Amino acid sequence: MLLLASTSPRRKELLNTLQYVYEIKPSSYEEDIPVQGDPSAFCLRQARGKAAAVSRIYSHDWVLAADTIVALGTTILGKPHHVEAARHMLQQLSGKEHMVFTAVVLRRQEKIYETVVQTRVIFRILSAVEIDAYIRTKEPMDKAGAYAIQGGAASFIKEIHGSFTNVIGLPLAEVKEMLVQAQV
Repeated sequence: MLLLASTSPRRKELLNTLQYVYEIKPSSYEEDIPVQGDPSAFCLRQARGKAAAVSRIYSHDWVLAADTIVALGTTILGKPHHVEAARHMLQQLSGKEHMVFTAVVLRRQEKIYETVVQTRVIFRILSAVEIDAYIRTKEPMDKAGAYAIQGGAASFIKEIHGSFTNVIGLPLAEVKEMLVQAQV
C-alpha cells in the first residue's frame, strides 16, 4: 500500500493525477523553523523526518513524504503565521527571482528513494495594494513563501524555469519515476 504522509489538499490533488491507490497518513513529525542556510538540505531533512515518522507506524507500506520551501538566496521563507509575515515575504519576492525546493522521500523499511527538485521563479513587481488584496484572501497563510502559484498569485509570476508541479508542492515527473523504480 502507498501512504501519503501529508494532509495537503494540493499534494493529494496532484498525486490523484498519477492514478495510484493510496491512503493519507499525516506525519507527526515536528517541522523545524526555517533558517538561513542550504535550502535543499533543509527541506530534505524535513521530508526525511516526515517519512520516518509514518514509516515507524506503517513499516510494511510505502510512505511518500514531501516538503516544499521557498528560498531567496540562502534565506528560507516558511509559511507565514500572521499577516505581517505574509506581507513581508511578498514584498521580499516582489520583482525578484527565487527558488522553490521540494524534497520527496519514498520509503519502505530500509528501501529509500529521495530527491530534491528545484524550480526558478521570477515575480513581477507587486504593488502594496496588490499584496494587501492577496493577503485578504487568506490564501498566503498556509503556503511556503506566502503564495500559491495555482491560486491568486498566478498573476505574480513573470517567469518559471522548471517543474510547475514542484512549485505547487509535489514534482510529479520525479514522483512517478520514484514509484516506477520502487515498483509500487
